[in-house]
Amino acid sequence: MTQHRSAPVDLPAAWPVGVPRDVEIPDEPLTATLDRAVREHPDRVAVDFLGATTTYRELGERVELGARVLHGLGVRAGDRVALVLPNCTSHLVAFWSVLRLGAVVVEHNPTYTADELAHQLADSGATVALVWEQAVPRVLEAQDRTALRRVVAVDLSADLPRAARAALRLPLPAARRTRDAMRGPVPAGVPHWHRLLRTVPAWIAAEGHDEPRPEDVALLQYTGGTTGTPKAAVLTHRNLLANTIQGQAWTQAENGTEVVYGVLPFFHAFGLTLCLTYSVRIAATLVVLPNFDPARVLAAQRRRPGTFLPAVPPMLDRLAAAAEESGADLTSFRYAISGAMALPRETAERWERVTGGLVVEGYGMTETSPVALGSPLTQDRRPGALGLPFPSTRIRVVDQEDPTREVAPGEQGELLISGPQVFAGYWQRPEETAEQLLPDGWLRTGDVVRVDDDGMVVLVDRMKEMIVTGGFKVYPSQVEDHLRGMPGILDVAVVGEPAGDLGERVVAAIVLDGDVPGVDLAAVRAWCETRLARYALPRRLVVLPDLPRSQVGKVLRRVVRDNLHTHA
Repeated sequence: MTQHRSAPVDLPAAWPVGVPRDVEIPDEPLTATLDRAVREHPDRVAVDFLGATTTYRELGERVELGARVLHGLGVRAGDRVALVLPNCTSHLVAFWSVLRLGAVVVEHNPTYTADELAHQLADSGATVALVWEQAVPRVLEAQDRTALRRVVAVDLSADLPRAARAALRLPLPAARRTRDAMRGPVPAGVPHWHRLLRTVPAWIAAEGHDEPRPEDVALLQYTGGTTGTPKAAVLTHRNLLANTIQGQAWTQAENGTEVVYGVLPFFHAFGLTLCLTYSVRIAATLVVLPNFDPARVLAAQRRRPGTFLPAVPPMLDRLAAAAEESGADLTSFRYAISGAMALPRETAERWERVTGGLVVEGYGMTETSPVALGSPLTQDRRPGALGLPFPSTRIRVVDQEDPTREVAPGEQGELLISGPQVFAGYWQRPEETAEQLLPDGWLRTGDVVRVDDDGMVVLVDRMKEMIVTGGFKVYPSQVEDHLRGMPGILDVAVVGEPAGDLGERVVAAIVLDGDVPGVDLAAVRAWCETRLARYALPRRLVVLPDLPRSQVGKVLRRVVRDNLHTHA
């Protein structure tokens, strides 16, 4: 066993009782976490997907089958395997199967356009992709621009309970709607994941494979970082393992007792760690939903009451409202962790009133696997604060222009983070890695904070210009690049404006090229919708005579944003 420790420091005044300041990180790969859960809790339900249950023993068996299938498809240690999947049991099986071979998982949003997928698939060099049926046509459209050799279709409905699968064949409107939402046309010649699992030859397992090492790359997780250019954060087995151990220390969860609700998308760093890997670390039952639907969550809650909910604020608010309206019982949820955007005090109070449990904020980045700070899971929590550094995590607050100079206590500055969960760099981007990671291993977050007297970190402002809407990140430059090609638009600046529980909404400030008819919000959204994810589409359009610029000609987005209220 090896131990990752930093120099001892005094505990902050708000430090929760029972939480260690430092944790031991075993010298083992992330897959050892699953092996331990299978060995110690074989009969506990590991996954509940819309009522279809899988025990830890069964999950381990399916992962071994999945590894054999992937090996038969030519996947070897170090190869990248793309997962283009919504939340489902197959997503978990595929994730752990890839890691079992020492290969690298590359997560993708299954709602991305063909162009967005092509960029990420080509950048990672993935050779095999496991793809939700509805996304198969888009991946095939992108395939010629990538290194993909094999595309395997995943039927979401195959993970349903037997009775639910049979009901989908009924000639009823409701069955047809559900079937259409889960399935999609798959061209001839594209193999199906579940069929491969049923027919994998036994001899494939005889070839064996080496156990991955802690320092091996486990995951490429795409993020815009501070620039908006999508790039893959390189996360090792040790990075991901460390964050699950830190999370367990923070929550003080007992193995084999929790029921975690997986409503966050697994393709997002927040959902991947807080649901997919953390739940296995604590041998929890993970209740998986393909997307967030309050009615569906309440139905699952009646069947299998949850204890822990990782979520973004709009989810918490909508779920609490639905429970209040229907009289549903959410009191089994002892705690919730809110992330990706600021938690409004009203949302926190509503959730705690409905559940009787606690909700606290966490802070992190894809580059920190992702959690780095959290508010105490005690009555000392403070809504609006980012919280305290996780165990074995250290922070510094430095001058925004000179990261080598720490600011005085209580003053604001850029947040730097160090810890075992800090990523190894950006995939094949040494220059951008050097900009983000200082030579001594400290990560520049690009966020401006202050540290209060009790040690709590409070966000002051963002150095980044990205927009956070509904927990998703939107990078202005990407939206602007698409809009500049639209007939009638001479120039554009995309910014965010406050939007209540959504965090921010995307606003496009445009300069028209003469008196061109038909350039309105509907036309702008229609132009963008084949190129951008739905959450990135502009929600408001403002026409300006010109855009404010710096002396070197750079559009001043901050000025645009500050002036938006005059055009409301």
